[in-house]
Amino acid sequence: MTRLLSYLVVGLLWLLHWLPIGVLRAVGSGLGALLYAIGRERRNVALINLRLCFPEKTEAEREALARRHFAAFSCAVLDRTLLWWAPQARLERLIRVTGKEHLFDTEGRPVVVLTPHFVGLDAAATRISMFGVGCSVYSNQKNAVFNKLLYDGRKRFSDTIMFSRQDGLRKIIKAMKDGHQFYYLPDMDFGPKESIFVPFFGVQTATIPALSRLVRLTGARVVPCIAHQLPDGYEIEVMPAWEDFPGESVEADTAAMNRFIESQVLRMPEQYFWLHKRFKTRPPGEQRFYK
Repeated sequence: MTRLLSYLVVGLLWLLHWLPIGVLRAVGSGLGALLYAIGRERRNVALINLRLCFPEKTEAEREALARRHFAAFSCAVLDRTLLWWAPQARLERLIRVTGKEHLFDTEGRPVVVLTPHFVGLDAAATRISMFGVGCSVYSNQKNAVFNKLLYDGRKRFSDTIMFSRQDGLRKIIKAMKDGHQFYYLPDMDFGPKESIFVPFFGVQTATIPALSRLVRLTGARVVPCIAHQLPDGYEIEVMPAWEDFPGESVEADTAAMNRFIESQVLRMPEQYFWLHKRFKTRPPGEQRFYK
């Protein structure tokens, strides 16, 4: 995409942020239906993921769930226009937070805000950034115009500290010890090098064990944060810090984290990020799921 075309797309997106949330949701639902119809590759990825995680459902039930996911995902993409340009007062009305007090440890310990990949995670990140300066990991985008838009959006309401995945844990640990909450997205497949295999919906899944290691190194508290997309905005649920974590081993901790994510997926399965090839990395000798 040329730079000029990129700026034209950004201009169109800017216009969208003026729409009422109900209209934006209607446009997003229509876009989701279109993407489901024409996006064969990602549609197949979503259906494979759902087949692995919900074998008890019929194919028709999984297809209906995938369609709802495409709608929720598309709505969340369009909602980014609000996160980038809407006034703070409007965002505070649209993105409600419960459990804000759990973000701040009374004993001054570091905090990991554990945020699984639900479609509302960007809304959660933006809203939480209004409470103070945190830190997170950022992946650079190939398109320079959109990369700057996404990067600036993350830092719109506070000077969020952004790390690349190549920075490793050392810089993150220092930021956490300096009092910055770490906004951590735990459930992506980054290949075999950094992962261990633990179950996720009964499937051995390559999972980064960084949460357990961070907590063991810093004494941090783990505060789950779940973003619920609603017809009129979002509800961000910040839960109390986990007790008895870390446990007996890094492997046990990572498996416990996946079980927690499973429990949240079951609450709103259409909002989990099924478009990612979550099961791409397989244990040695196991069959691949994706073409």
